[in-house]
Amino acid sequence: MTDRRHFLTGAAGLAALSAMPAAARAPAGPLPANAPVEGGRFRPAGRLGMGGTQVGSNHVVTSPEQAMGALQAAWDEGVRYFDTSPWYGLGLSERRFGTFFDGRDRDSFTLSTKVGRLLRPDQAVAGTKVGNWAEVPPFRHVYDYSAEGTRRSIEDSLQRLGVSRLDIVFIHDVSPDNADMGPRWKDYLAQAIKGAMPELTRMRKEGLIKAWGLGVNTLEPALAAFEAADPDIILSATQYSIVKHEAALTRLMPVAARRGASIVVGAPLNDGFLAGGERFNYKREVPTDILDRRARIAAVAQRHGTGLRTAALQFAAAHPVVSAIIPGARSATQAAQNADSMRTAVPAAFWADLKRERLIAAEAPVPA
Repeated sequence: MTDRRHFLTGAAGLAALSAMPAAARAPAGPLPANAPVEGGRFRPAGRLGMGGTQVGSNHVVTSPEQAMGALQAAWDEGVRYFDTSPWYGLGLSERRFGTFFDGRDRDSFTLSTKVGRLLRPDQAVAGTKVGNWAEVPPFRHVYDYSAEGTRRSIEDSLQRLGVSRLDIVFIHDVSPDNADMGPRWKDYLAQAIKGAMPELTRMRKEGLIKAWGLGVNTLEPALAAFEAADPDIILSATQYSIVKHEAALTRLMPVAARRGASIVVGAPLNDGFLAGGERFNYKREVPTDILDRRARIAAVAQRHGTGLRTAALQFAAAHPVVSAIIPGARSATQAAQNADSMRTAVPAAFWADLKRERLIAAEAPVPA
């Protein structure tokens, strides 16, 4: 089944605006990095990471060759933070990460994965579509946010990844947008507050992990985690992007700053939407106002000779509370484009025009 290669395609104009040529070449220069902080909470060294959803065949099948090519290109570009999850392809993303990292110095990269779902063998689902995953291996998931389930999940992930330790662990998808949970998400959150959160805090104190937090697509559970426990880092996906950021800017970022925590921005391109894709935040239905904002930002970007992808990635990374952004990549070209975007100078007048036209919040930080 590895010969099927389908790519998300958006409007030709937007795709052209968002794309930048990416031939095989030496990296053009260093990627943005976080300044070392003595005694503070752990942050990835690099501000550009790679998310593992596409490696796990998100929406369409990603072949092993594509997956390895994307990972290798990201590595060659200088990316050293990689994020995955048991949920991504029902173990497929973690296994492919493990293949790629085999033989590499474990101290040379930062690795995060997630807890909350345990995988169980089930031949009946092999080769089928489950959730967003186009073609899954013979495993199904069961939710478990208990202390014991958290330990088990981490042990299972270590085996799939082929490593002896993790840097960051995120409690995954305990959120009102998780249709699989429905209204039970609050029950699972309560289980995580009693089980996973104290267990991960213990593991941090024991030195088994460097940091923990939540990995969610909404704000409410992230804010609840700060009320209930002491997370170091929140993976907030889809909530802080150039077309959707106001709520996170006013609600999540100030809380994280007060607590000395940081934010990893997941899906900074809103599931490929800001790279010309047709989906927005894992759905084909795109709100009209979002379509309009994308078109207007793209027009301003074109006036200033800037790509939409570049603008989107740099905006998401500009907030001082953000420690990293982790766009996914299905191919070597996409991985190189993401890195190119973070090295490209964007005119200050572009950001000023966006604020003047009220396309981004007036108080939103922008690159210097």
